Amino acid sequence: MTDDVRNVHDALSAVAEHWQPHRLASINDYDVKVVKLQGEFVWHSHPETDELFLVVSGQLVIQLRDRDVVLNPNDVFVVPRGVEHCPKAVGEVHAILFEPQGTVNTGDVGGDRTAPLRELD
Repeated sequence: MTDDVRNVHDALSAVAEHWQPHRLASINDYDVKVVKLQGEFVWHSHPETDELFLVVSGQLVIQLRDRDVVLNPNDVFVVPRGVEHCPKAVGEVHAILFEPQGTVNTGDVGGDRTAPLRELD
């Protein structure tokens, strides 16, 4: 991890695949991740941690069991720990995630959509 200034738009330009988070920076025991999203993910939860979504571009719907939360550019939403959710990108979405180091993108369900955290070049 570098201690240089990082540009969010440049970092997102370097991300090629959807649903593959890349570490932009770390602060204390947390990672700041950039990710491109498209389509629907999987229903999952993070029993031990909250998860923050910040939409940079596009529209992201965070499906919860009791409602949908619609996020547009510059909107932030925190999914509380243990709450089952399913992100759904309307078109391509660029986003920033903030969560503890080691947090798995598919939370408690695993499966073939589980992605290792990648480093930006």
